[in-house]
Amino acid sequence: MRGRLRRAYGRLRLGTRLALGLGALALVVFAVVGTALTTYMRDYLSAQLDQQLAQAQVAQSRSIADYGTLSGKKYYRWYYAVYDVSDGAPRLRKPEADTDLPADVDDFTSVARARVDSGGEILRTEHLRGTGVYRLRACEVEPGVVLVSAAPMDDIQDTVTELVTIQAVTFGLALLALVVAGRAMLRRGLRPIGDIARTARGITTHDLTDSARLPVRHDRHGGGPEVEELRTAFNRMLEHIDDSLAVRAEAEQRLRRFVADASHELRTPLMSVRGYADLFQYAAANAPEERDRHLARLRAEAARMGFLLDDLLLLARLDAAEVQAPLRLRETDLVALVQEAVDAFRASHAGRPLTVEPGPAELTARVDPQRIRQVLDNLLTNAAVHTPPGTEVRVTVSTAGGTARIRVTDAGPGVPEADRERVFDRFYRVDKARSRDRGGSGLGLAVAASLVRAHGGTIDLVCVPGATSFTVSVPLSAGDLTDR
Repeated sequence: MRGRLRRAYGRLRLGTRLALGLGALALVVFAVVGTALTTYMRDYLSAQLDQQLAQAQVAQSRSIADYGTLSGKKYYRWYYAVYDVSDGAPRLRKPEADTDLPADVDDFTSVARARVDSGGEILRTEHLRGTGVYRLRACEVEPGVVLVSAAPMDDIQDTVTELVTIQAVTFGLALLALVVAGRAMLRRGLRPIGDIARTARGITTHDLTDSARLPVRHDRHGGGPEVEELRTAFNRMLEHIDDSLAVRAEAEQRLRRFVADASHELRTPLMSVRGYADLFQYAAANAPEERDRHLARLRAEAARMGFLLDDLLLLARLDAAEVQAPLRLRETDLVALVQEAVDAFRASHAGRPLTVEPGPAELTARVDPQRIRQVLDNLLTNAAVHTPPGTEVRVTVSTAGGTARIRVTDAGPGVPEADRERVFDRFYRVDKARSRDRGGSGLGLAVAASLVRAHGGTIDLVCVPGATSFTVSVPLSAGDLTDR
C-alpha cells in the first residue's frame, strides 16, 4: 500500500506535489498553533477557576468560623465538604444538605488528608463518579477544621471543545484555500519550466545529423529570478550544443573531404605505378632498352607517394599531440636556421632572386629545428612554385611581444581573397587546374601550419598588391624576450 501511494505521488505534476507539500507544512503549523492556543486557553480558564475557588473559600471559611454554616455562600453545582481533624485524621462532618456532596466522597477525603499532611494549599482535578470532572481545593478554616470545595469544569471543557471545533473548521478551510490557491499560483509560476520542457521535447524530434543548428529557443520570460536563470542557462546550453554541432559537422565535412582528397591523391601515383609496372614488364620482354626509363619512373612515383604518406602521417601525429610527441624541442638559433634554409633554396633555385633582410645576429627559441626547417622549406618552395620565374622573394627575421617572427614575402600575383581562409586546409589548391607535378599535393601549407601550432605559435597570411607574406611567430626563450 505504501509503495502504491509512493508511485502515485511520483506521477503527480511538480506544481501539485509542491502544493501538497505546502499544505502538509501548513497543517503542521496549524496544528502547533492550535495546540498552543488550546493549551493556553485551558490553562487560563483553569487559573480563573482556581482564583474563583480561592475567593469563594475565603467567604465560606469566614461563614463557617462565625456561624458554623455555609448558608448563603453556596454556588450552583458546587460541592462542599467540611472535615474535623483529630489526631491528624480528617473526619467528614454531616453535610448541611444532601446536594452538598456527591455519592462518592473518597476524592474529597483524599484532598483533605493531603491538606493536613502538607499544611499548604491543595488543588486537584478529579473525575467524580456520576457527576463529571471537578476542580477540588482544600483550605484550613481554623485550626482543626478543613474545607474542601469542588467546582465543575464542564464550562471549561465546553469552551475548549468549541475552540477546537472553530480552529478545526477555520484551519481546514484555510488549508483548503491554501492548497487550491497555492497550486494555481505554483502552476502559473512553473509554466515557464513547462515551456522549457516542451522546448526540450521539440529538440528531441530534431534530426541532429541533418543540421548543425537547433531550430528552437525558449524566449518566454517570467517565473521569477530562478526561472529566468534556468531559462538563460537553458538557452546557453542550446548555444553550446549549437556550437558543438557546428564544430562536429565541420569536422565531419573536413574528414570526408580529407578522405576523398587523400584517396584521390594516392590514386594518381598508384595508377602511375601500375601503368609503369605494366610498361616495365612489356619492355623487359620486348624493348630492353626502355626498361631503365620505366624503372626510373616507377621509383619517382613511389617516392612521390612516400612523400605524400609522410606528410599525412606527420599531420596525423600532430593532430594526436596529446598522445604522441612528434617534436624534439631544444634551444635553437633561429637566425642560423633561416640562413640554412635560404642557402638550400638558393642551391635548388639558382635563378630565383632571394634577399634576407637585416635583422638580429642571434635569436634563440626552444623549438624542433628539423620541423621549423621543414616549415621554412615549405614556405620558400610555395613561393617558388606559385610565382612566375624571376619573382623576388624576401625573408625577414625580427622579434615582437616576446615572439620570434619569420616573414617570407614574394612579389607574385598573390592569393585571391576568396581562397585566403582555406590556403592552410589540407589538399587545398588555389589553382584547381594546376598539375600535381607542378602544384604539389596541397599539403605543404597545412603541414607548416600544424607544425607552427604544435610549437605554440601562429602562422598568418597577408596579401597586398605586389606582396604576399607568410609570417611565422613562435615564443622566444627567456633570455631573448626583448624586442629588437
